[in-house]
Amino acid sequence: MREIDQEAPQDDALAVRSSLYAEFRAERDEILKHKWIESEKAGRDIGFERALIDWTRHHRARWRAQRRTKA
Repeated sequence: MREIDQEAPQDDALAVRSSLYAEFRAERDEILKHKWIESEKAGRDIGFERALIDWTRHHRARWRAQRRTKA
């Protein structure tokens, strides 16, 4: 059991340095912004799943293209 506990900090450090994880976090942040904006428009919380689907369908491709040109 001790070996597992000792490996956890290394796994956390790897996740922080991972470009895939960074991309996931950036995308999640955009979805949460979209959720907030759309919830404000609707006058109620639209929920993460609806925001995810809407953002993916209408904004994801442009967002990814913009990130590629910045990199």
